Amino acid sequence: MKGDAVSIDPITLEVLRNALEATAQEMGGVLKLTSFSPNIKERMDASCAIFDAEAQLVALAEHVPIHLGSMLRAVAPTLASVGALAPGDVVVVNDPFVGGAHLPDITLIAPVHAGSANSAALIGYVAARAHHADVGGMEPGSMPGRSTEVYQEGLVIPPLRLYAGGELREDVLRMILANVRTPSERRGDLNAQLAAVNLGARRLAELAGRHGPRVLTQGFDALLDYAERRMVRRISQLPPGTYWAEDYLDDDGSSDEPVRVELRVDVTPDRLILDFAGSSPQRRGNINAVAPMTHSAVFFAVKVLTDATIPANAGLLRPIDIKIPPGSFLDARPPAAVCAGNTETSQRISDTVLKAFARFAPERIPAASQGTMNLIGIGGTDPRTGRPYAYIETIAGGQGGRPMGEGMDAVQCNMTNTMNTPVEALEIAYPLRVERYEIREGSGGAGRHSGGRGVVRALTVLGHAARVSLQSDRRRFAPYGLNGGSDGTPGRNWLRARDGIIRPLPGKVSLTLEPGETVGVETPGGGGWGPATG
Repeated sequence: MKGDAVSIDPITLEVLRNALEATAQEMGGVLKLTSFSPNIKERMDASCAIFDAEAQLVALAEHVPIHLGSMLRAVAPTLASVGALAPGDVVVVNDPFVGGAHLPDITLIAPVHAGSANSAALIGYVAARAHHADVGGMEPGSMPGRSTEVYQEGLVIPPLRLYAGGELREDVLRMILANVRTPSERRGDLNAQLAAVNLGARRLAELAGRHGPRVLTQGFDALLDYAERRMVRRISQLPPGTYWAEDYLDDDGSSDEPVRVELRVDVTPDRLILDFAGSSPQRRGNINAVAPMTHSAVFFAVKVLTDATIPANAGLLRPIDIKIPPGSFLDARPPAAVCAGNTETSQRISDTVLKAFARFAPERIPAASQGTMNLIGIGGTDPRTGRPYAYIETIAGGQGGRPMGEGMDAVQCNMTNTMNTPVEALEIAYPLRVERYEIREGSGGAGRHSGGRGVVRALTVLGHAARVSLQSDRRRFAPYGLNGGSDGTPGRNWLRARDGIIRPLPGKVSLTLEPGETVGVETPGGGGWGPATG
C-alpha cells in the first residue's frame, strides 16, 4: 500500500470499479461473438482484462482463471521487452517464458491514451488472451500428449508489434499464419481479439473523458489499495500458524514417476507466505509450469479462501508472498516443454493450496474437484473440404463437495471456466461423431456433501485417419475428500477399435486413430466433504 493513500470518494470508486469490470466483460462478449473457432465462439476459452499505466491488473471479467491470474504477472515483462507503445500499437505474444502461458494462448495488448493528439498521455492497457486451436508444432492442436521441449509445441512468438500506429504489420501476420495448420481460422480469431482490445481501449478512453484522466488513474490506485486493505483484514481473521500440504500429478508424460507439489503456508497477522520448497524439479515431460501459472493458481485459491467480493486485481496479492524454488517444475526455464503446465499443473497447484487452506479454514474450503482439464485434441484432413482441421477441448468433471452443499456434476472446475462444445456445433465443424456424452454415474466421492459426478465423452473419427492427443491427470491419484469425506473416482481414457475391442490409454498420449475408431474420456468425480451419515 502506498504511503500517501489516494483520496477518492467511495461512490466514484464503486462507479469506476463496475465500469471497468463491465468493460472487460464487454470485451469478452465481442471476442466470443466475432471469433471463428468453436474453441472461442462456443467454449469461450479466452479472457480479457484492464491494466494501469504500470501494467498492474486493475479489473477483469469472470472469464478463465488460469488466463487472468497469469496475465497479472506476465503483462509487465511483455511490455518491458517492446518499449514504449504509441497510440495504435498492438503487441502480440505467446512465448511462455515472457507471456506466462503456453503457446496456444496468444495475447494481444494495446495501450490506451487520453488527451489531444499532440499531448496524449498513457493511462493504461487492455489485453485479450485466447486459446487458439492450433499454433503449429508436432501435433494438431499444439497440445501433444508427450513433448519434451517447447519447440515441439508450436510457433513461439516473442513480444512483437502486430500493429504499429494503427497499421497492420503484414510480415508479422504472414509469419504467424505460415506456421499453423488452420491459417484462415487463426486470422479470424486474431481479428476477434483485435476487435476486443479496440473496444476496450475505446471504453477506457470514454471513461477518461467522462471522469477526467486524473480521476481515472487515481481510481486505479484506489482500487488496488482497497483490494489490499480488504485482503489484509481477511488475513488478520485467520488463525496464525504454519500449515503443510502435498499432492501429486500422476506423471509427466515422459516417465511414470509422480510429480510432487509440496507447500508450506505461514499465516501471520498481516501476510500469507506460501513456500513451494520440496516440490519436484523441472521435468522432461510437458507438465512444467512457468512462474505466472503458479501465481495464477495461488490467486484463484486465495479468492476461494477469502471473499469473492474483494476486487480481483493486483492489490489482492500484495500481502501474499509466493516462494517458488529455482529449478523446480513450478518455475520452468527454457526450453522446457510447458503445454500441460496450464491444463494440469495449474489444477494440482490450486488443489494443494486449497488443501493447505483447509487446515485452518475448513468451513470455507471444498474437497478436491476433478483436478484435471481432460484436454483432447484431434486433427487431420477434413474429407468434406480437403483442408486441415484442428479440434481442441477440455472436458468437464465433478466438483468437490462443499461445506455448504454437494459438488456440482459435469462442470469445469477451479482453474478453468470454459463451456463445452455442443454436439451439434462439434459435428458441423469437424469430421467427428459424438458417440457418448453423459454423466459418469457413481464417480462422486461419498460424504455428508457428496462430490459431483464426472462425464463420459466419446468421439469417433470419420473420413480419414486423425492424430489424437490427450492431456489428463487424476488417473492414479484420486481427487481427495475432506473432513471425513471419501475420495472421488479417478478418470480413465480408452480407445475402441473398429472390431469393438476396448483398450486403456494413458493419461498423456498422442496416437493415430483410423476412421471408425473411437476415443473415450471418463472424467474424475469430486471428493466428498464430511463423513457420510446413515
